[in-house]
Amino acid sequence: MARIGTWNIQNLFRHGSPDGPSTPEAYEAKVAALASSITVLAPDVLAVQEVGDPEALGDVAERIGGQWHIETAAPDSRGIRCGFLSRVPLTRVTGVSMFPPGLAPIQADDDGGTISRLGRAALSVRAEFADAGPVDLVCCHLKSKLLTFGENRFSTRDEGLRARVAAFAVYRRAAEAVTVRAHATKLLGGHGQERKVLVLGDLNDTPEAATTQILLGPPGSEIGTAGFDRPDQGDGQRLWNLAPLIPEANRYSRRYRGRNELIDHILASAAVAQSLKDGDIDVPAGPPPSIEDDPHELRDLPGSDHRPLVVTVT
Repeated sequence: MARIGTWNIQNLFRHGSPDGPSTPEAYEAKVAALASSITVLAPDVLAVQEVGDPEALGDVAERIGGQWHIETAAPDSRGIRCGFLSRVPLTRVTGVSMFPPGLAPIQADDDGGTISRLGRAALSVRAEFADAGPVDLVCCHLKSKLLTFGENRFSTRDEGLRARVAAFAVYRRAAEAVTVRAHATKLLGGHGQERKVLVLGDLNDTPEAATTQILLGPPGSEIGTAGFDRPDQGDGQRLWNLAPLIPEANRYSRRYRGRNELIDHILASAAVAQSLKDGDIDVPAGPPPSIEDDPHELRDLPGSDHRPLVVTVT
């Protein structure tokens, strides 16, 4: 078996970085809290988001103890990136960033600027397990729903601007989902019944959102529908969101303005999903603090403002 998880570890920068903890003591508290949670989670591989300094992820691994393999993607404009923390060696390490053929550049700001790549590069790896075999993993962190209106401004009284910036965010999140899906499609190669593929990360929206659904593939790619229990030709391309396997009372990974949201997800090919049952997805941490629209408010929070998810692959 292999325990594979995902966790947005919230602005993991060392003290001294502009977005890092304000004191050395706050940094040590964050590292200790993350290490303690990961120790309890006991993953063989953990996909992580919002890694600022790769060295800080090394600090967490050192605090946990034992041998860890660390891989990280290229940073975004703010200096955060996706990555993996793994007990087993990782191969086929590949960054995923450029939009796939057929997807044109999209408008990204109020000045008409366009982008043709992910804001935060996804990272694809292969993990080899003695009993579970090879598993291809894709870690991604799609565009946030939290909006910015110029440098370090998280609100505006210009309602036209608010609406446009919200639209730009949806454009980007949708294009990023298409890009990650295109890479997953290559990994599946039409053989999802045999190939174990997982897409993990912070999708910044709920299971029912249109951007999240892009990642699923052909219709019927939802647990609880007839397409899940009835094999057909689409199974080789499908990814199933494992969210319905989380007990309903525990089905959230973030609290926003006091409301529980599930925005962190694990999607799995048929070779993984169809062997799972209710309760096989674990969200072991307690309730995180509620966040508002300014992410800097929790700069000195120990641990993270997200909860981790983990699945056991047989």
